[in-house]
Amino acid sequence: MTLNFSGMILAAGFGKRMMPLTKELPKPLIDINGITLLDNAIDFLKKLGCRQIIINTHYHPLKIEKSINRRKDFNDIELIYEKEILDTGGAVKNAAPYCKNQNLLIINSDIFWRQENIVDAKLLINSCLSNKLPYLLLAEKDKSFGIFKSEGDFILNKKKILRFKEGQDIFFYSGMQMTTLDIFNNFSKKNFSFNDVWDDLIAKEKLCGEIMKTNWYHVGDVNGLAIVKKLNS
Repeated sequence: MTLNFSGMILAAGFGKRMMPLTKELPKPLIDINGITLLDNAIDFLKKLGCRQIIINTHYHPLKIEKSINRRKDFNDIELIYEKEILDTGGAVKNAAPYCKNQNLLIINSDIFWRQENIVDAKLLINSCLSNKLPYLLLAEKDKSFGIFKSEGDFILNKKKILRFKEGQDIFFYSGMQMTTLDIFNNFSKKNFSFNDVWDDLIAKEKLCGEIMKTNWYHVGDVNGLAIVKKLNS
């Protein structure tokens, strides 16, 4: 199957849980063993065959722009500056006119992706393209590192996503999803969370998921950063 999709990295946040490291540095530019979180995300999208990458910015945008301009493939990357934080859903809707494809792979910039995760990402992409439904990539608690929540985000019922309820198996949202841009047709507001989109899709039984087979590394705070820094590249 031809992997025909654009990619987007969410990188506009303030990284407050990573203070004081993020006092003068946007969280996506935190270095982990010689590579920034942002470069790690870009390289991962490139390995998946993504030819267009969009990055939204807000906090210290010029530092992110300077980092991107150092890359040889900077012409494949488009930066979209948000004057005000649009939240996750609003950010993607705002970026939609810049997408060259209707299929969009969206990833958070606070995940450290490894070569082993390629198999999971390709499964997600192929499932979305084959079934023409939005998909989330979920991580099992036992394979999740750098996250310390006692409750999960979602569960799966025959590939359909449902919200987590107490007592159920714990799965975390991996920070990767694949969707088509028409999911925003019912959203006229400018600033909104992707949780609003997911709840709308869940109510219509149109949100699906795949579970990662490999380990997942979340860099949400200094504890997660310390765990990832112990990894071998």
